[in-house]
Amino acid sequence: MTEHTGTEHTGTEHAGTGYTWTPTSEYIENANVTRLARAHGLSSLAELRERSVRDIGWYWDAVVKDLGLPFRTPYSRVVDLSAGIEHPDWFVGGELNIVDACLGRWDGDASVANRPAVIHTAEDGTTTTVTYRELTRQVERVSAGLRRLGIGRGDAVALFLPMIPEAVVASYAVARIGAVLVPLFSGFAPSAIASRIQDADARAVVVADGTIRRRRAVAMKPLLDEALRSCPTVEHVVVVGNLDDAPETSATRDVRWSDLLTGPDDAGPDGAGEAEALRATDTLLLAYTSGTTGRPKGAVHTHAGFLVKVASEVAYSFDVGPGGVFCWVTDMGWIMGPLSIFGTHANGATLLLYEGSPDVPDTNRLWDLVDRHRVTMLGVSPTLIRTLRSSEKISLDDFDLSSVRVLGSTGEPWHPDSYEWLARDVFGGRVPIINFSGGTEVGGSFLAPYPVEPIRSCSLGGPSLGMDVDVVDDRAQPVRGEVGELVCRQPWPAMTRGVWRDEARYLEAYWSTFPGLWRHGDFALVDKDGQWFILGRSDDVMNVAGKRLAPAEVESVMITHPAVAEAAAVGVPDPKKGEAVWAFWVPRPDATEDVSAQLREMVAAELGKPFAPGLVRRVSQLPKTRSAKILRRAVRAAALGRDPGDLSGAENPDAVEEIRAAVGLDA
Repeated sequence: MTEHTGTEHTGTEHAGTGYTWTPTSEYIENANVTRLARAHGLSSLAELRERSVRDIGWYWDAVVKDLGLPFRTPYSRVVDLSAGIEHPDWFVGGELNIVDACLGRWDGDASVANRPAVIHTAEDGTTTTVTYRELTRQVERVSAGLRRLGIGRGDAVALFLPMIPEAVVASYAVARIGAVLVPLFSGFAPSAIASRIQDADARAVVVADGTIRRRRAVAMKPLLDEALRSCPTVEHVVVVGNLDDAPETSATRDVRWSDLLTGPDDAGPDGAGEAEALRATDTLLLAYTSGTTGRPKGAVHTHAGFLVKVASEVAYSFDVGPGGVFCWVTDMGWIMGPLSIFGTHANGATLLLYEGSPDVPDTNRLWDLVDRHRVTMLGVSPTLIRTLRSSEKISLDDFDLSSVRVLGSTGEPWHPDSYEWLARDVFGGRVPIINFSGGTEVGGSFLAPYPVEPIRSCSLGGPSLGMDVDVVDDRAQPVRGEVGELVCRQPWPAMTRGVWRDEARYLEAYWSTFPGLWRHGDFALVDKDGQWFILGRSDDVMNVAGKRLAPAEVESVMITHPAVAEAAAVGVPDPKKGEAVWAFWVPRPDATEDVSAQLREMVAAELGKPFAPGLVRRVSQLPKTRSAKILRRAVRAAALGRDPGDLSGAENPDAVEEIRAAVGLDA
């Protein structure tokens, strides 16, 4: 049995220097989650959390009512578990379309209809604004155009688009006619595009001619054309002129987006102009996750389940409502893309899209977006903040950040110094960081703090409302104060309905380790104060001489050195210890000295000599996703001279070769 160390979880690496967000009474009074609790006679967040898992049916029904989410046919039962916990049915008998909640209900409300629904900013600063009313009309016209192409209920439509207004319009147009949305990462190579289109049997694809990234035009349509050579199910390609108003069309199946947009409005199947009436359990989207081997897994999300979950996240975790401006630097191919769109509009708020690199023209881009568009909820990744913090060109005094009420983060664990720099130095300790942890298959979060509770540095707070999560040992017994597996004991509405067309893979991936418990694949810790921390993916966590060690624990020590901008730690096979730690670090711009030996000594002093890295190397970059998440599996594979697997989502795949060179392997 695996032993857990008694010294590595003292709390210092998680709690930082003791920084804690403490909400004011005014903040608590005005929060959306406070409204929900008081409507049911509950006086505290703790009471709401407890009741939300004691009776999951009560909680999710309360969310629907509190947020006014419209069902055309009311559901007779919130959840039916007769087919087992692995296969719940939610909102039984209900009918709706997600477009009803996100657009339709606002069309007759002048206070919302004339507000911006989408603001788009490109790298060159060009800004486009689309009101709710304008967005609704565009969605109607595009959905009519899709119907004219023969696309209808149940047909899969892939989106290969950057974060532009057309991505929002296309998402709703596909959902409106009952087709299935398949969002793809805008940086995918042809093979990755093809594998997902093939798995989904997509009949149509909406693609941009290209995008601008780091001041360079990046063609997208040619990549799709290459992918489609092996995708016989695709009959139509809709080309968005993002770089050119009149994009080239190269095949008989190509049609310009502008032709759909200038066509007649959609009268709908019943002549009344309504969106398709769908069952609550009808599929809204397939969200694909990448693996190191095998074909990608398609998580299956429904109109009702995804709507209710993401609407609740944006309302209660991020405290957004009508008049708010939600901005998350993300991509349609990550779950935060669809969550941002549907969650923001279900709450009548404005979605700010940024197309491009967040450090162009310089590292002040993020603060400029906040200042210019009065962002109220800003979502970032820990790696992005580490990058900004290490920059020599930060000039915070030039920007008004007072509009921000909540900061969001996801993707990976925080290091205390970066977390506290953002919370305390940038925002003066006046706003909470909602450290949000879940996944593609979750359709939102498992763990998140809420703005109305004290939040310790780097903490995930506790279970998200309605999420019956726990941390267990190898025997599925609850553990506290030591590392264990993150599991969930009850289902939730946005739980994937399976792996698309692969039941066996679904059961194996999530239900086979602990029967009756969803195993998510994250190692987690609940400390003595009841604060929750994610320590990394189970397959990232190292086992050094029988003791579990999370990469974040080593990295948190390393980045306290003034020469270090960011770091990555991985486990490699070792004949004596089972695994040894290897670490790589990126210097700050002004750092010239190689401090690798010092970093090894620092880790030994902080965590203990057995955990001192056997190898420490300086590199100029670490492989990351476009959302700035470090690809540790790629770091480990490169260090061992192995195939790093699917790098189609990597922003800088060339960093893999630098890792190989740093350890003395031939490129």
